Amino acid sequence: MHKEPAVEVAGLIKRYGTKTALGGLDLTASRGAVTALLGPNGAGKTTTVEICEGYRRPDAGTVRVLGLDPVADAARLRPRIGVMLQEGGVYPGVRAAEMLRHMAKLHARPLDVDGLVERLGLGSCGRTPYRRLSGGQKQRLALAMAVVGRPELVFLDEPTAGLDPQARRATWELIRELRADGVAVLLTTHYMDEAEQLSDAVAIIDEGRLVVHGTPEELCRGGAENTMRFSGRPGLDTGSLLKALPTDSAAVEVTAGSYRVTGDITPELLATVTTWCAQNGVLPDRITVERRTLEDVFLDLTGKELRP
Repeated sequence: MHKEPAVEVAGLIKRYGTKTALGGLDLTASRGAVTALLGPNGAGKTTTVEICEGYRRPDAGTVRVLGLDPVADAARLRPRIGVMLQEGGVYPGVRAAEMLRHMAKLHARPLDVDGLVERLGLGSCGRTPYRRLSGGQKQRLALAMAVVGRPELVFLDEPTAGLDPQARRATWELIRELRADGVAVLLTTHYMDEAEQLSDAVAIIDEGRLVVHGTPEELCRGGAENTMRFSGRPGLDTGSLLKALPTDSAAVEVTAGSYRVTGDITPELLATVTTWCAQNGVLPDRITVERRTLEDVFLDLTGKELRP
């Protein structure tokens, strides 16, 4: 039986006075998958997530989260989702472990609190008041609070911002385990490597509209050039090589003895290049393939860097 998406947004519009934050956004996030929502500052990411969480009302369009309206059906929806906030939501004087145990008691089948504390390295600060926690500790506590209730869908807003490498890796592993358990994750991040490593799907938005949606692999390949480089003797006939390649490819000698092939770099293209080298008595050296990254795609589509 086909399952409806965890999040389904169609024609979403939200204005703040004369400014249009969302101008007809369409977005889906699948169950049991990690969806990364990316966009430059001011693109509408926060507004989109807050509407999906039920904290803001849209001006137009439809929003369904786990099949429910996040505003009209808030009482039914909230026990089924987890929300990680960047700031707020915690009394400044409460101790970290106390807050997490309190959150666990609000749910019927919470995760083991002690295990979660250990996983996220919160043991050393469990008795520390929230206001005295470091930025990274607050981030880890916010993540723990979002997942302790075993949600069906969790919204993670910059979950690894300010974390050291060890804590960042622990967070990644926890997110992967959530996905393996069938949890849907809607993730916002400014770290492109994080989106590539964790996401099953990526949605890039800009100026309140969806620019592109697909898997990281599809986005990095689709319609874009990758690069293959190899070394050989200087002066090879790249014209004859070009004739053997697909029509959308290019082959040039960049510097003496250094060659670059661009296009859709597939195993078949690689085999074509090595066959051509063999036919021309060339022993290629240092063959490398440079795949376009998600950051390359982002810059091409939005013309902007993704910055915190």
